Amino acid sequence: MDWVSIGVGGAAGAFAVFATLRWFVRPVVPAADAAKERDLERREADVVAAKDRLARATADAEAARREADEAAAAARARLAEAAGFSPAEAKAKALDDLDRELAAEHARRVAAHVDAVRVDADARARAVVATALQRVAVSHAAERTVTSVPLPDEGMKGRVIGREGRNARAFEHATGCDVVVDDTPGLVTLSGFDPVRREVARRAMTALVADGRIHPVRIEEAVEEARRALETELVEVGRKALQTADVGVAHPRVVGLLGRLQYRTSYGQNVLQHALEVAHLCGAMASELGLDPRLARRVGLLHDLGKAVDHDVEGGHAAVGAEVARRCGESALIVNAIASHHEDVPQESLYAVLAQVGDAVSAARPGARADTADRYLKRLGDLEKVAAAFPGVVDAYAVQAGREVRVIVDGKRVPDAEAATLARDIAKAVEAALTYPGEIKVTVVRETRAVSFAR
Repeated sequence: MDWVSIGVGGAAGAFAVFATLRWFVRPVVPAADAAKERDLERREADVVAAKDRLARATADAEAARREADEAAAAARARLAEAAGFSPAEAKAKALDDLDRELAAEHARRVAAHVDAVRVDADARARAVVATALQRVAVSHAAERTVTSVPLPDEGMKGRVIGREGRNARAFEHATGCDVVVDDTPGLVTLSGFDPVRREVARRAMTALVADGRIHPVRIEEAVEEARRALETELVEVGRKALQTADVGVAHPRVVGLLGRLQYRTSYGQNVLQHALEVAHLCGAMASELGLDPRLARRVGLLHDLGKAVDHDVEGGHAAVGAEVARRCGESALIVNAIASHHEDVPQESLYAVLAQVGDAVSAARPGARADTADRYLKRLGDLEKVAAAFPGVVDAYAVQAGREVRVIVDGKRVPDAEAATLARDIAKAVEAALTYPGEIKVTVVRETRAVSFAR
């Protein structure tokens, strides 16, 4: 036996062993694979069936959707034919109806919000102002532009006039007031727009008539004496006003200007009495609101300080008064309240608001301010004109001496829901266009009229 025979024999043996093992293992592996294949085939068949069902359902849904769309289109066509509107017209009408509903809802919400705020704010404001008014009662004096000086006899008129009118001219030059000597028995009239100068002239003329010596030199002396005496008196009046308002001391210039307010008028209302009244109103309202009443009274007393300054200082009385107060050492709060009580500058504190309210309440008192017929009629006309400018307004009437404007609107053009919005818009236009003390009530009146004829 050689090595080749051994190798061949070994290979044959190994092959025989492999064939035997294959015979034993072969039946097991194919059985498991067959089960898996059958399971996969079954699942694949289920998936295919599910896809078929889904495809059929999708086709059915698509068919149903097309039928629904066709039915809806037919229904819209029948509805449009029955209503007489095209789809575009129907859409436009629906949008118009929606706009009207939104406008009505907006008006209702605005009215409800305004009413809710007004219920609380008006109640509180009325309580504060009413309490202040009940605690303050100040008289008002109407000033005129002429002053009469009584004469002891008619012969004194000639002496007042002087030779060729020299005494009258000297007096007018020294005082800045006109001397009017007419046929009125026992009187000489002094005319001038500056009440302080007119008071100086009255005192000087009274002293000259009492003395009997009337000539240019004596006239200058009498006028100078009257001016010094009045300046001293004005300082005393200013100090008394500070004491009456209980606001402490002030700069001498402020004291003098307060005294000059006694001879100033605004629409016939004495400015010093007005300032004292505003001071007391501000103090009373500050007490109700938990603020410092003494500081509030000081703000109210000084709010019209600029009206005492001569016309040679440029600017409105609020700005001029604020500048004087600043130079005289008043606090920034008081300076702002004086400057902003007519809303010329922004208000920076509640005391500024109190000064504005007190000023308006004092000026709005019945009989507090004189008003000419022409100015009164113009104010009413302007109020009616502003209200009548709005679309849908048929007519407007100012009533209650201009405290209320009643607006008659066209019921076809202005729905009920928009009446509240229109009243609010008119009120804002009045605030922007007119200047007035207090407040003006705007009442919109709308009515529906049905008319028929019997034939």
